[in-house]
Amino acid sequence: MGEIIDILSKSQLFGGLCEIHLKEIRGVAIEKNADKDNIIYLDGDEGNGFYLVIRGVIKVYKMSPEGKEQILHIAKAGETIGAVPVFSGKSYPANAQAIAKSLLLYFPKDKFISLITGNPPLTMNILAILSMRLREFTVQVENLSLKEIPSRLAAYLLYQSQKQGETDHITLDMKKSQISNLLGTGPESLSRAMGLMKEQKMIEVKGSNIRLINLQALEDLAYYGKNMNSV
Repeated sequence: MGEIIDILSKSQLFGGLCEIHLKEIRGVAIEKNADKDNIIYLDGDEGNGFYLVIRGVIKVYKMSPEGKEQILHIAKAGETIGAVPVFSGKSYPANAQAIAKSLLLYFPKDKFISLITGNPPLTMNILAILSMRLREFTVQVENLSLKEIPSRLAAYLLYQSQKQGETDHITLDMKKSQISNLLGTGPESLSRAMGLMKEQKMIEVKGSNIRLINLQALEDLAYYGKNMNSV
C-alpha cells in the first residue's frame, strides 16, 4: 500500500494531491499484474478504464496493414496509458503491451469519474496530462513526417535529457531496436546516425550511457537539420 501511494503521489496524473485524496483514488483502483509480452489492451477495444504503471514498462503502439509496428509511447512507473478514450467516450486508439514484468493499477471509468466529480485539482491534473500527451504526439508526427533521421535522433536525445533532469548525459532505457521503432526508422540507420554524431563530436557513447558534448550542435540538428549530412 505504501509503495503504491508513493507512486501515485509522484505520478503525472495525481502528483500534488493530498494523502486523503490519494487513498480515495487508490480505493477505486484494481491491481493487475502483467508478465512480459502480455497484451494490456488492443486497438479498437472499448475504453472502459485506464491504467497507471506502478512497476515495469509498457509500450503503446500501432500496427500498419502490412504488419509494421510503430511505437507511440513507452510508459514507466507513474505514467498513465489509455486515459484519452476513457474521457472522450471512445475505444482505445492503439495497442498496449508489457515489455517487462509489470504491476498496473486499473481505474474503471465509471468509478473514477464519480470520484473526481467536484474535485477541481484532480480535474486540472487530468487536463494537463492529456494536453501534454497531445503535444508529445504532435511533436512525434512532425518528427516522423518532416525531419530526417539524424534530426529525429537529436530531438530524442535532447528530450531524454530534459526528462531525466540532466544537461550533459542520458541513460538509454530501451533497446536500440525499440528506439529506432519509436523514431520510425531501422536499427542500421539509427546506428549510422549515432556514428556520425560521434564523429562530429556531438556525443560520446559508452554502452547505454550517452554524454551530450555539443548541445548547441544537437539543438541545431534537432530543429533545423544543420551540421550533418543525411543518413
